[in-house]
Amino acid sequence: MQLKQQVELKENIKYYNYLKENSYFIKDFNRGVIDVKAFARLMKEKYKERVTDKLNNAVDNMELISSVLDILK
Repeated sequence: MQLKQQVELKENIKYYNYLKENSYFIKDFNRGVIDVKAFARLMKEKYKERVTDKLNNAVDNMELISSVLDILK
């Protein structure tokens, strides 16, 4: 693993925690199979931090609120 990658992973606490939880990525970094951008994409998919995930969550919350209001009427 290159020093630049190590610094980038340690600076972002979410990346670092995901790397600790899934330590098999260390082999991929050492072999050059994966880079930090691909790792970040996988981490965002796992923790549901993508824009589409946030929009879906907001829509679900609005549907829940509307259904509760319909029940209260």
